[in-house]
Amino acid sequence: MCGIAGAYSFNHKIVEQQWLQNAATSLNKRGPDNQNFVTIGSASLVHARLSIIDTSVGANQPIYDESGRYAIIFNGEIFNFQTIREELLQKGVQFKTHSDTEVLLYAYIHFGESFLHKLNGFFAFAIHDKQEDSLFIACDRFGIKPLYYYKDEDYFFFGSELKSILQFPVKKEINWSSVSLYFQLNYIPGKNSIFKNIQRLEPGSSISIQNSKLKTQKWYSIPYNALAAEQNQLTYEEQKKKLVELMDDSVRLRLIADVPLGAFLSGGIDSSVVTAMAARHTKNLNTFSIGFEGNDFFDETPYANLVAKHFKTNHTVFKLKNDDLFESLHELLEYTDEPFADSSALLVNILSKFTRQHVTVALSGDAGDELFAGYNKHYGEWQTRSNSWQANIIHLLQPVWEKLPKSRSGKISNKVRQLERFAIGMDLSPAERWWRWCCINDLSFSERLLNDKVDSAMTEIIETRQQFSSVVNFEGTLNDDLLADVGMVLPYDMLVKVDRMSMRNSLEVRVPFLDYRIVEFA
Repeated sequence: MCGIAGAYSFNHKIVEQQWLQNAATSLNKRGPDNQNFVTIGSASLVHARLSIIDTSVGANQPIYDESGRYAIIFNGEIFNFQTIREELLQKGVQFKTHSDTEVLLYAYIHFGESFLHKLNGFFAFAIHDKQEDSLFIACDRFGIKPLYYYKDEDYFFFGSELKSILQFPVKKEINWSSVSLYFQLNYIPGKNSIFKNIQRLEPGSSISIQNSKLKTQKWYSIPYNALAAEQNQLTYEEQKKKLVELMDDSVRLRLIADVPLGAFLSGGIDSSVVTAMAARHTKNLNTFSIGFEGNDFFDETPYANLVAKHFKTNHTVFKLKNDDLFESLHELLEYTDEPFADSSALLVNILSKFTRQHVTVALSGDAGDELFAGYNKHYGEWQTRSNSWQANIIHLLQPVWEKLPKSRSGKISNKVRQLERFAIGMDLSPAERWWRWCCINDLSFSERLLNDKVDSAMTEIIETRQQFSSVVNFEGTLNDDLLADVGMVLPYDMLVKVDRMSMRNSLEVRVPFLDYRIVEFA
């Protein structure tokens, strides 16, 4: 787990060494163990390392192949790298390190760009070919590891975070469509960032640069084949058994590390499942939870304690006070680079900070809700599609919900808030309902705030919304909503939250539910 950045010069323009040094320094929280940068031909590569696998100096990056033709910088982990390594050994490759980075480089050399489909892990990397003076960049299937980029007539810049790209001479112009979408969703979805000329590489995508030409392509999409032939022959009981086997293997792979490792344990189903699987393979597993002093409504540590006791883990609970949240807010604003208002990021930051005092790697239960319909909105969608009598009564009482007080801070007022959102959603089409239930506010809210700025950006706002709501027809099953969530909510909200807050604290967080085999099976 690391931070990467770099540049590619199109017109023999100079890439200043100070730009590269500044980019490396800006990523020091992602990679506190070593920072380095080089310029080879038209390409400049920047790396900040958090040592996880093969912590030796020899595994510092960039890493070169034996001939010196290829160089790689890499952020992430390849959990099946040992299997790929064995395959490459059979081809006569001689490795100098025990790192997954070197395996990644030789896999590219021997298998070409198709090697991406062999990888089980999360990643963003750049490989430079000195002979061709080309650059190949790719990110993982589901957008777990971020990569931003900027292009003008003279330069191409890229980086794990916006702050690294801002160390280069880039135009900083606000993208008002991103601002509008932020006020609707509390985060910025899709390829656009808060800056008009800086984009995010979308999940499962790659970029190739050669002879001043840039090509972006999609190398992976979730195969939307809800009942594949093999699965169709399995009974429900057999499918449950297969899911357990896949989860068990996913967790086993994600326990590989040369540094201390643990797991987040909130007490919810997802993190409890991950803990249960990890406890099968690790004695004295370290688990970590946060709770709230004097606030039982938000405190889930009793459930976490039950799970920890059952699986005999070394469990640590961090009890929070309001001052901790205020401190976390300032830390979040300082680090996130662009508007992001998922309030649970405050807690992830605190949990990551305390967890990092004990381990360098933590497993999390993220993505379980998106894959297996764990949110209230999924239950609401199922009720609506079922046309249940409960749904019809809630809809009938919509005028009542509108008049009652609503808040997230109390059990009853929060339930009223949810019932009103549910009742409003029942009047919408499935696609419109999915979008509305993803949003905190509707478009009219940002229109009132931004006035003419929204009008000028409306085309891009509509295109971004259609990018996600047209990926499926929404007239089928609840699975349509889940696929759309995995395409938007997961990579641009949930995974951003975990990546930024864990990396702010130099903690690697691994996501067993996002093993591609599990996603495709789900």
